[in-house]
Amino acid sequence: MTLLPLTPDQLLSTTRAVRKRLDFDRSVPDELIRECVDLAMQSPSGSNNMTMQFVVVRDAAKRAAIGEIYRQCYGIYSQLDGVYIGSIDKGGEAANAQQQRSTTSADFLGDRMGDAPALVIACTGGRADGLPAMMTSSMFGNVLPAMWSFMLAARARGLGTCWTTIHLMMEQQVADVLGIPFDTVQQVCLSPLAFTVGTDFKPAARPPADSIIHWDQW
Repeated sequence: MTLLPLTPDQLLSTTRAVRKRLDFDRSVPDELIRECVDLAMQSPSGSNNMTMQFVVVRDAAKRAAIGEIYRQCYGIYSQLDGVYIGSIDKGGEAANAQQQRSTTSADFLGDRMGDAPALVIACTGGRADGLPAMMTSSMFGNVLPAMWSFMLAARARGLGTCWTTIHLMMEQQVADVLGIPFDTVQQVCLSPLAFTVGTDFKPAARPPADSIIHWDQW
């Protein structure tokens, strides 16, 4: 498949959380998914120990079941003041207006997750429950770069993704749907995967670099 004509900086700055512009009616070829996973496997891994695993869900009944779990989790999330995207005050009229647009988009996916033609769950071998920070960071450091590389590869191929973790409120239930061994495999991220309606995504509004850099000390 021909890749989108994006420079590295354009790819990095326009790989957005796609929700309303996911094409739910167009299937995603397995070969494209394999290409994205192949590229994801080139990401760094702690101690050269590649513990990342990808569960790709295409079965309609399983997608629907996960979508229902996600909907239930989203309902809980939407009641968490200061955590729910729609309850966060960005400190200005324009920023709050943009936040509410993002809220509408997130709410949409809350209802439609199971309608995506494919769902991708990034996992890591082992569980971080109760582990020291160093070990937790090392475990997640294996799978998080891989999932982001997957998303960048998907964007280059005209596919949309959206990083979500809300389903982890009911991780065991999702594991039961998919046969993931809950005691030995930890889910880290759930993303829809679909072709996008149009490919013209823009960089998001973000604070300037100097507002978050601490030079030499906090």
